[in-house]
Amino acid sequence: MGQSTDVDERAAADADVAARLRNGMARGVLSFPLTSFRADGSLDPDGCREHLAAQAATGPGALFPACGTGEFFSLDEDEYRQVVTAAVEAAAGRLPVVAGIGYGWAQAVRFARIAEEAGADAVLALPHYLVSAPQEGLVEHLRRIARATRLPLIAYQRGQVAYTAASVRRIAALPGVIGLKDGHGDLDLVQRQRLAAPADFLFFNGAATAEIQARQYASIGVGAYSSAVHAFAPEIADAFFAAHRDGDDHTVERLLRGFYVPLVELRDRVPGYAVSLVKAAARLRGKPVGPVRAPLTEPGPDDLAALEALLANGLDLAGATA
Repeated sequence: MGQSTDVDERAAADADVAARLRNGMARGVLSFPLTSFRADGSLDPDGCREHLAAQAATGPGALFPACGTGEFFSLDEDEYRQVVTAAVEAAAGRLPVVAGIGYGWAQAVRFARIAEEAGADAVLALPHYLVSAPQEGLVEHLRRIARATRLPLIAYQRGQVAYTAASVRRIAALPGVIGLKDGHGDLDLVQRQRLAAPADFLFFNGAATAEIQARQYASIGVGAYSSAVHAFAPEIADAFFAAHRDGDDHTVERLLRGFYVPLVELRDRVPGYAVSLVKAAARLRGKPVGPVRAPLTEPGPDDLAALEALLANGLDLAGATA
């Protein structure tokens, strides 16, 4: 009787978080904040709190601290705790906080438990470290994490991780697993995954610069997406989201042509620019985010000048100011 009650209570708690996330996804983009570092590479807690408060104040669908854009891969456990705690404080219960976790399942569990203690609502399981693995191993990886934490879990397929539709059916049946973030952009696969999963299983577009494919994902029933642009220009990200939601194709096209596509072309010049450019753009706007940590590198002068011009044009297209 006690075990059945525990299972029912977890299912109810997971459903509540999933409902909050679904409502948030319908309301705005998913914010993936930056992690602030000082010039010497140490964590800047004050900068983190300021940046996270500013992100939360714009009303995104949810905050996803310490994920890819937040340089999870470079944080130690104490730094991670500080970042997630600051995100929970910034959200103040007004929007869900989903903390990144990763590496092998044993280390992912350590981070998940820190996220629990910090007050996060859920965790995002970033791709595991280094090795490729068969489908059975990918499912078992998530099973071990999910059963070791009380927090609901969203799987993230990217890089060496891609689930078959059959595997998504299996992970959707795991207690605690509530959704999937896709970073591959294979819409044929995502469609088959979505149809294999229960109707209430969460899916969202997590492709790099997700706005580029937002319309394509929406055409197969996946309307929600993450936005790295929101970390430095919420005005642009929100303008695009509103136009996309409202079917304003003219504004969507203008923002794609004048900002997003050129941003992707600049991003693709150097590995790691998907984070480095975001941080550089935030600094251009006076945000206290500091530099990236190695192995990422800062944009060179020419790329920084191109980014500054592109940012000004994007803000102008969105009807905002620098």
